[in-house]
Amino acid sequence: MRIAMLSYRSKPHVGGQGIYIRRLSRELVALGHTVEVFSGQPYPELDEGVVLTKVPSLDLYRPGDEFRNPHPREFRDRIDVEEWVRMRSGAFPEPITFAKRVVKLLRARRDEFDIVFDNQTLATPILEVEKFGLPLASTIHHPITMDRAIELEVAPWVRRKAGSKWRVEFPKIGVWRWYSFLNEQKRTAPRLRQVLVPSESSKRDVAREFDVDPARIETILLGVDDRFRAPTEPRIPGRILAMASADAPLKGIHILLEAFAKLRTERDVELVLVTKPKEGGVTEKLIDKLGIADSVSFANGLTDDELVALMGSAELACVPSLYEGFSLPTAELMACETPLVVSRAGAIPEVVGPDGLCADVVEPGDVGALTAAVAALLDDPERRARMGAAGRQRVKDLFSWSAVAVKTAEVLEDVIAQYQEEQADADR
Repeated sequence: MRIAMLSYRSKPHVGGQGIYIRRLSRELVALGHTVEVFSGQPYPELDEGVVLTKVPSLDLYRPGDEFRNPHPREFRDRIDVEEWVRMRSGAFPEPITFAKRVVKLLRARRDEFDIVFDNQTLATPILEVEKFGLPLASTIHHPITMDRAIELEVAPWVRRKAGSKWRVEFPKIGVWRWYSFLNEQKRTAPRLRQVLVPSESSKRDVAREFDVDPARIETILLGVDDRFRAPTEPRIPGRILAMASADAPLKGIHILLEAFAKLRTERDVELVLVTKPKEGGVTEKLIDKLGIADSVSFANGLTDDELVALMGSAELACVPSLYEGFSLPTAELMACETPLVVSRAGAIPEVVGPDGLCADVVEPGDVGALTAAVAALLDDPERRARMGAAGRQRVKDLFSWSAVAVKTAEVLEDVIAQYQEEQADADR
């Protein structure tokens, strides 16, 4: 097959989308398929044999210069203007503007591909590819309505901020505006020919939240790269690790910080967060409030080898998320034989298996339960070793990128055959 793979943003090491694009495209090429990735910023890192076509945006959310105002010379067309206007209104424009840009590129090159495989752009312009001869399938990692619901729970209606002048903000309205792209996703998802999801939990949620026919949803578990392996160096006593976006309420880092503060009062422990927090954001403020700044550190910008070494350096890791569509870092930690304490949220129980096998499972948002589970595991090195070994074995048994590629290719081939049959029927 000649596959056009779309991803409106593909951050290489954090967030999952860039990792998914890189690993899956590599394995599809290894099977003999041709893959060209069309991506907006941040661009992915890709392996040999995979072609990258950059679909540049105005890059309004580049690290260190978020929500920037571009110079007038940077505006190339009406899509750029739309992107900037939507951003200034508080919305997130990247999915819809990427879709408009990439459809123009694909229309001009429609004879070069057999299928378009979209990575959760879910904007209605993408549907146009089927009108000019390219069947469409899409991955939905999880419905972002879940993210919005959790952020709305924690956002106040009104907040007064001090500055040069006192001003009033309305955070809950801001959340609604930011997630306004969900209206587009809800219009698009039910019209997709085929949807791929990474877990049965996501399948149920996508069917419910996006009104997608379950018969058109295929579950394909994600994979773990072979570079994630057991450490060769001793683990650092008292080190706890977590990998998640620091300031996203969905990831539950605030729950972990409160639990860690309780643990630190009676133990010599340190917490390493693999993320880059927003300067002056909720995570930094909570760390200062809890008085644990001297025991919490952040790691970001790591190479793959550095990340693997860090994941294998911890005595245990925590996944305190309030929801996950799969949680690839959880499986990667298991591959590094790092025992886990995780929350019973979304697909996490599907990833780790029965409670106590590879991870101790606690209720999401329960600070006391998380504190107790971490303390008990820190006190039991034999059980940590057993859980770590069981985690690695589970990854070897279930989570293979080559298997993901084989199953994905089968689904895409079926989509092509279905589309061609429909076109033949229309011509008769």
